[in-house]
Amino acid sequence: MADPLRIEIPTTETEALEPPETMRGPLASDPKLVIQACLLAIAVLVVCYVAASIILPIILAIILKLLFQPGMRLLERLRVPRSLAALLLIFAVFGFIVGVGAALSGPATAWAEKLPGGVQRLEERLRFLSQPIGALQKFLHQFDGVAGASGGASGPTLAETLMKGTQHFASGFFETILILFFLLVSGDTFLRRMVEIVPSFSDKRRVVELSQQVEENVSAYLVTITLMNLAVGVATGLVMWACGLGDPVLWGTVAFLLNYVPIMGPLAGVVLFLLAGLLTIDPLWQALLPAGLYLLIHILEGEAITPMLLARRFTLNPVLVIISLIFWFWMWGVPGAILAVPMLAIAKIICDGVRPLNPLGHFLEG
Repeated sequence: MADPLRIEIPTTETEALEPPETMRGPLASDPKLVIQACLLAIAVLVVCYVAASIILPIILAIILKLLFQPGMRLLERLRVPRSLAALLLIFAVFGFIVGVGAALSGPATAWAEKLPGGVQRLEERLRFLSQPIGALQKFLHQFDGVAGASGGASGPTLAETLMKGTQHFASGFFETILILFFLLVSGDTFLRRMVEIVPSFSDKRRVVELSQQVEENVSAYLVTITLMNLAVGVATGLVMWACGLGDPVLWGTVAFLLNYVPIMGPLAGVVLFLLAGLLTIDPLWQALLPAGLYLLIHILEGEAITPMLLARRFTLNPVLVIISLIFWFWMWGVPGAILAVPMLAIAKIICDGVRPLNPLGHFLEG
């Protein structure tokens, strides 16, 4: 059965497959156009910052729609109605998330109860770091004093900053689900309307080819990354159980979530597993084992397996990845850091598909 999400436009043998004239030529051929594009990009970023509580759920819903697209196609091949298929996917995925969260509440609470009594143990095992940490605390205290004297009021704490960054994500959860449902139900409606608007036949065909290419590549990227993160979570949970840390579901879920934030996420995971090992395991060399094995798993996944599966065309410049993480964390907090790399990958795939933007896509490549 033909794919219901594809739009087939009949082609003639005399028409070439290269992009239309409007998509040819280098991006910087018209300096005035480049300046206008830069001003438009700045205006879009300003709107994203000011209207974060509205735009963030929309962006998240679009990315989730691309992630759910293979499942929608599978259910449609089984002749399940689109609205029912969308409800089944949403309830299945978010029901699974709620179930995992409920299962993790017990181990997470147990570990939280260990922290008050474990602080003294950590201080004893990390006594050799007491002098550098004391010097750093003294410096930060002096810095806070100068800042408070000059500003007249103390700034927000780290907890307040993180809470401010994540409140948009929490408050927009229902909005994300609602938009995701209608995006899944609408299918290729927006693509059909765009094809109807484009005047020439060759441009219509190019729009369809480009949209299908972008959708397939982005879906493949998101599904591959999610499966690899799941594999990292399973491997980490088994390794932590073998090391004596216990609670494999908890640690596997933590590794799965942290792996969505490249570089910064695994670094935070190394610190977390190091502290957990020092808190619960007596021999020092064995206490360092969880963090070392987690780092080994991440190196194997990030440097060998994932690049091999995604191929070179999906690799991203690590410097741009770091800049993207910092920028979107500043824009949208923790949700922005999670969405930074998928949005960068989507931008690269679109640039690779639009010929005038090919130089920018090559610049984004690792």
